[in-house]
Amino acid sequence: MILGLILGLILGLVLHISYPTAYSFYITMALLAAMDSVLGAAKAYMEEKYSTLIFLSGFLVNALFAALLVYLGDRLGVPLYYAVILVFGGRLFQNLSEIRHIFIARWRARKNHDKQQ
Repeated sequence: MILGLILGLILGLVLHISYPTAYSFYITMALLAAMDSVLGAAKAYMEEKYSTLIFLSGFLVNALFAALLVYLGDRLGVPLYYAVILVFGGRLFQNLSEIRHIFIARWRARKNHDKQQ
């Protein structure tokens, strides 16, 4: 998983892919959803519950759904992107908080184990 993330980052920096500015808002919302999936996968990996199928399906479905909501909101004249920001932004911070708790719990356990020896 980490190798794929590093490879993706390198490819993103090396390849200069451009897109029309009209799509930038859709892509931004899709990236927010994708980042949520990546943090969720990291949390699942740390909890030893990671599944590649769940990660990939969540990554694609969340990103596409976020872009679709923004598109529909544009068409209807309703700011549905707020829902995307609220849900996926909230989940981003929730996953980050849980990852932090896992790190702290592991650090404390290692510290207590070192004290006992």
